[in-house]
Amino acid sequence: MKVTRREFLETTAAGTIAAKAALAAKSDTALPTRALGKTGVHVPILGMGAGSRFLMYKEDDEAIAAMQKALDAGITYIDSSDDYGKDHLSERRVGQAIKGRRNGIFIATKVSTRDPDAAERSMETSLKALGVDQVDLLHIHQLMGEDDLARLEQKGGVLDRLMKARDSKMTRFIGITSHHDPVVLKTALERHDFDCTQMALNGALTGMKSGPKGMVPNPAITTSFETIALPVAVKKKMGILAMKIFAQEALVGQASPEKLLYYSLSLPVSAAVVGMPKLEFIDENARLARSFKPLPKGEMKKISLALAETNKVALDEFFRTHQDA
Repeated sequence: MKVTRREFLETTAAGTIAAKAALAAKSDTALPTRALGKTGVHVPILGMGAGSRFLMYKEDDEAIAAMQKALDAGITYIDSSDDYGKDHLSERRVGQAIKGRRNGIFIATKVSTRDPDAAERSMETSLKALGVDQVDLLHIHQLMGEDDLARLEQKGGVLDRLMKARDSKMTRFIGITSHHDPVVLKTALERHDFDCTQMALNGALTGMKSGPKGMVPNPAITTSFETIALPVAVKKKMGILAMKIFAQEALVGQASPEKLLYYSLSLPVSAAVVGMPKLEFIDENARLARSFKPLPKGEMKKISLALAETNKVALDEFFRTHQDA
């Protein structure tokens, strides 16, 4: 069929308009991104936590719809674990949510057992649950104390299995998480070449105090990831994921969600992973992430001083035994 020049130009113009509209729609939902350490990957500054808050969606279809809503809002970093729910429930829900749309989604999950053979089986089950051949990031979940680290480091132990999983392309990157003991996490990060790490970072856990020239580390506080473990991860150029931003809503009301999120994002992190148990939380957090501007140091100081005094001890005790599953 012969196409006239006028028809060609009209069709081209229509296609250009449609393409611009698609780009505009994408830019409306796109979140700012940051480098994930030295991995060569960029991720959105807001991640969707698929732990206990995600499991508050009681029905599978509700959870899947919430995850898809997050993806549509530009929250394309997903954080799950093999022990979030019975029989890999969180991972299975994530797998359903991403079916047919894997491209452009960054999937992080975790292995919780310290038995190396069980860990290998769990990794394989995670891939099946997620419906993928490879995850982007596989963490050792919830580093506790020195004994826990020693067990992980045993020859042929879970850490060795994770490195083999990376070598075999089961995962692109490996990491380790902790919300309990920053001193032990610091040791783990110093000893091993993890690609990424995830730690509890919020204004109440700052470990800082007011000094004559501004905020300085408080030597009396030895349980601050911000002052103890974070500098090591920064020095080694790891991808750093902040978690426990709202301390499971314990801090909301003492400071606004905006200030709490912006505090953590003003630290040298790649992204903040947030649990969002209500659909309106997804919309609001995505909106805040799109509008993010780093907080001035003085404002961060005010937030941390206001929160740490009343919350630090209680949160330390809470996270000591907390299981995000």
